[in-house]
Amino acid sequence: MNGIFTLLAEQPVLLAFLLVGAGMALGQIKIKGVGLGAAAVLFLAIAVTAWATAEGYEIAIPHIVGTLGLVIFAFAIGNNAGGTFFKSLKQATGPIVTMVALFILAAVAAYFVGTYVFDMDIALIAGTFAGAVTNTPALAAAGESSGDPGTATVGYAVAYLFGVIGMIIAANAALRKAHLDTDTPSPVTHQNVRVDRDDRPTVGEIMARLGAEIEFSRIRRGEEGPIWIPSSSEQLHEGDLVTIVGEDAAVEQAVAALGHRSIHSLRSDRRLLDFRRVTVSEPGLVGKTVAELDEVLAERWGAKISRVRRSDQDMLAIPSMMVEMGDRVRVVGPTMKLKEISRWLGDSSKGLTDINPVALGLGLSAGMLLGAIEVPMPGGGSFSLGAAAGVLIVGLIMGRLGRIGSVVTALPKSANAVMSELGLLLFLAQAGTNAGGQIGQAFSGDEWWKILLLGILVTSIMAVGLYAAMRSIFKMGGTRLSGLLGGAQTQPAVLAFANGRTGADPRVALGYALVYPVAMITKILVAHFLGGM
Repeated sequence: MNGIFTLLAEQPVLLAFLLVGAGMALGQIKIKGVGLGAAAVLFLAIAVTAWATAEGYEIAIPHIVGTLGLVIFAFAIGNNAGGTFFKSLKQATGPIVTMVALFILAAVAAYFVGTYVFDMDIALIAGTFAGAVTNTPALAAAGESSGDPGTATVGYAVAYLFGVIGMIIAANAALRKAHLDTDTPSPVTHQNVRVDRDDRPTVGEIMARLGAEIEFSRIRRGEEGPIWIPSSSEQLHEGDLVTIVGEDAAVEQAVAALGHRSIHSLRSDRRLLDFRRVTVSEPGLVGKTVAELDEVLAERWGAKISRVRRSDQDMLAIPSMMVEMGDRVRVVGPTMKLKEISRWLGDSSKGLTDINPVALGLGLSAGMLLGAIEVPMPGGGSFSLGAAAGVLIVGLIMGRLGRIGSVVTALPKSANAVMSELGLLLFLAQAGTNAGGQIGQAFSGDEWWKILLLGILVTSIMAVGLYAAMRSIFKMGGTRLSGLLGGAQTQPAVLAFANGRTGADPRVALGYALVYPVAMITKILVAHFLGGM
C-alpha cells in the first residue's frame, strides 16, 4: 500500500475522483432497501485518509476543491428551490423557531454535561457541539471565542462522524413514513364533462366558485360543432362538452358542479384543434408567467398552455406559474399553427442543459461576497455567514426572480440537478479527507469517549427533537422532513441520502433550503457564546 499512498499524496485530483467513483459504487449497495448514496463518498474518504495517516502518509484534497464543490452545490440547491421557497417560508415560522430552540437546548445540555459530568474544557465542549451539528463555521467560531482552536478541533473531529450518521438515521426514519405524506403532488389529469345546468355560468365564475386550480382547455357546442379554447368570459350552455384539466380532486369538484362525465373525447378530434409538448428554450420567454405567455398565444394563434412538465413532474399551468428554461409545456392550439408556436417557444433540447454561465458566475460571486461580510457580535468579535450560506441565499433569490431585465436568473432544473450532484460529491470527498486526517489524532487522547458520548447527546437532541416536533406538532410529511433534517444539520450528506431514497423528490430540496440559512447563522452564534463561557 505504500506505493498507492505515495501516489495519492502526490495526486490530489486523482484522489478526489477515485473517492467519488468508488464511494458512489459503495453507495449504490443496498441492505434491506437502504443505501448510503453519495454519503458513502464521505465515509470512504474518512476511512482511507485515517488509514493513510496511521501508516504515516498525509493524503488530502485541497480545501479550495471542497469550497468550489460546496458553493456550486449550494447555488444549485437554492436556485432550484427559489420558486417555492418564499411561498413556503410564510408557513415555516413555527418549524424554524422550534429548530432554533432545539439548538439552544442542545448547547445548554452540552455545557452542563460536559462541565459537571465529564469535567471537560470549554473549548473541547464547544468544538464537540460544532462537530455534533457538523458545521465548520461553528467550529471556527468556537475556536475563536474559546482561544483554543486546536482543542476545539479535536472535539469536532470525534463528534463529526456520528453527527452525520445520527442524522441519516433520523432521515431514514422520516422516509419510512413517506408513504403517509399528505403533501404528495396529485397527478394532473383531464376529464370530458357534459354540462347539465341551464343557468349559463361563465368559465371564470365556475373557477372562482370552486376555488380550485383547474383549466378549461376545450369546448364544443353541439354534437358535430367546432372545437375551440374557451376564455374566462365564455358562457357554458346546457349540453356543451368541455375538457377540464387539473389535479384529481379539483377535477372531480368541477364535474360535480357542471354535470356528468362524458365518454366522448374532444382530444381525439384533431382536425382543427390539437396539442403538442414543446420545450421552452427561447431566453426571452424564460421568467415570464404562464398568464403572460397565454396572452401572446391567444392573441397571435388562439392557443393556450394547459400543463407544464418540469423534471419528471406534470403540473397544471396556473396563470401565476413562472416558466423556467427547459420546461416542457403542453400547448393546445389550432392544428396548422403548432409548428409556428413551437418555433416561438424555442423547442430546443439545448434549454435542458444550459447552465447559463452569466447567471451562474454572477450568482456565485455575489453569494461569496455576501458570505464574507463580517457581522459584529455582542461582547466583541464578529462572524460571517460563510460562502455556502451566502451563495444559497443568492441562489434562492435568483431562482425566485427568474429574470432581471434581459438576464435570465433561473437555471433549468436538469442543469441544477447535475451541478448540485457534482458539487456535492467534490465537497464530500474533500470534507472526508479533512476529517479523516484529524480522527486518528483525536482518538489517540484519553478523552475521546467523553467527546463521543457528548456528541451523541447533542446530535440526538436535534434529531429526535426535530423529528418529534415536525411530525406531531406541524404534521410535516416524511419526505420534506428528511430534507429539513439535512438542512438543520447543514449537512449535504444527509440531503444526498434523502435524494437517493426519493429519486430527488423536490420536497426534499425544499425542506433543506427552508431551514439551512437560519441553521447556519444559529449554529455560529450558539458556538460562539458556548466557547466564550
